Amino acid sequence: MSVLKRFVKDTAVYGLATILPRIMNIVLVPLHTDVLDPVNYAENTSFYIGAAFLNVLLTYGMETAFFRFFSKSENKDRVYSTVLIALTTTAIVAFGLLFVFKNPISEALELRSEYFGYLIGLTILDTLVVAPFAYLRAKGKALRFAGIKLVNLAIYVVLNLFFLWAIPYFDLKFSWYNSENILVYIFIANLAASAVTFLLIAPDFFRIKLIFDRQLFKQLWQYGWPVLVAGLAFVINENLDKLLLGNMLDKEIMGAYSGCYKLAVFMTIFIQAFRLGAEPFFFNHAQSKNAPATYATILKYFTIAGALGLMIIVCFIDFFKDILIRDAEYFKALEIVPYILLANLFLGIYHNLAVWYKLTDKTLYGMYFSIIGAALTIGLNLLLIPEIGFMASAYATVVAYGVMMMISYFYGQKHYRIPYNTARIAMYLTVATTIAMVSFYYLRESYIVNFGFLIAFALLVFMLEKKELVGILNRNTNQ
Repeated sequence: MSVLKRFVKDTAVYGLATILPRIMNIVLVPLHTDVLDPVNYAENTSFYIGAAFLNVLLTYGMETAFFRFFSKSENKDRVYSTVLIALTTTAIVAFGLLFVFKNPISEALELRSEYFGYLIGLTILDTLVVAPFAYLRAKGKALRFAGIKLVNLAIYVVLNLFFLWAIPYFDLKFSWYNSENILVYIFIANLAASAVTFLLIAPDFFRIKLIFDRQLFKQLWQYGWPVLVAGLAFVINENLDKLLLGNMLDKEIMGAYSGCYKLAVFMTIFIQAFRLGAEPFFFNHAQSKNAPATYATILKYFTIAGALGLMIIVCFIDFFKDILIRDAEYFKALEIVPYILLANLFLGIYHNLAVWYKLTDKTLYGMYFSIIGAALTIGLNLLLIPEIGFMASAYATVVAYGVMMMISYFYGQKHYRIPYNTARIAMYLTVATTIAMVSFYYLRESYIVNFGFLIAFALLVFMLEKKELVGILNRNTNQ
């Protein structure tokens, strides 16, 4: 099997485990926006922003460090054992600390203290399964990985439907059910799904002899702490805008912005599925003679696929919004969608480009780039929100991820040269962005014209990439 074919296969399987949950989250968006007004939806957003921050803190870069050291270590089980023991120990310590400081933390997140217990339980359980899931990916056990993830999904979706739809619709009577606090049942569903996931993967804690290698942990920490800082900066880039909108404008705007942000989830799905397959692939093939050329090819087709996704969602935005967000209260923030999609595409390209500092153990650069992005996010939001409202947050996201992408490219070419076809990639991005903006601002609901744009883009790609695509297909056929 060729390396590209193996990459596509792994990405497809991991993508299934990622895409289905995301798709079901999309399916749940109409339910959540139907039962929650924008103010309550803002509180739901605050809960998951807190979860994002805690997940980064409690894993402190160990997942990425694990892949790096697992790929080059002769004693792979010791790498897994050390990471597993480290994350489990710190998760237990964090559990106690979070309870001690729950009041100031919940106040900082503007989250009710009654919800914070669910947040603690959820993040601790999710931290405990990080190492076992990483081990499954590193060992190529994609089906087991996907199977457990899908069980998690099924529980979460079924409980959401039961609590938020079935009980009110069929007027079921339960003494414990509080119809005045629907939001809490979303958190209960998530906590239950995470608990079952932990039980399913718990046997993987004992499949190897547990040994903690202090010297190895020092190396893992040295590699991972810049990833931690970069992760925190990334969470700021992704989420601080929503908190600032709630503080500087109002919770209703924050909820509407967060709801419309969900329309960009399709690009997020694509990026996350790519990352799940890409990270182990990049490390495992780093010593290959053709590795740089392979990485360049992957980025080009990633950009093509992402550009096509951008155009599809924007060209048919009214179709998607009417399906996903039925409450017109949320539509006031619809204009952010093209910009958030473009920003996420820049982010996806940035993750592709990040291969250079991960393979050369220069993860400090990733930290620096993420800090620059976070600084731009904070500065532009604080400066522009009072002037132009919620669109400031969308523009700031595009600028932050765009700058991170460009800086990473130029530094990467100095330290680990990869022959990217930058002219071709820039052309695809320019054409797709132009089509998306023209469609959104001038051709809304002109579906025939917009469909013609998509066909024209596809033909352009086919004409320019036909020779290379045929060559790739022929190589895969002969192997």
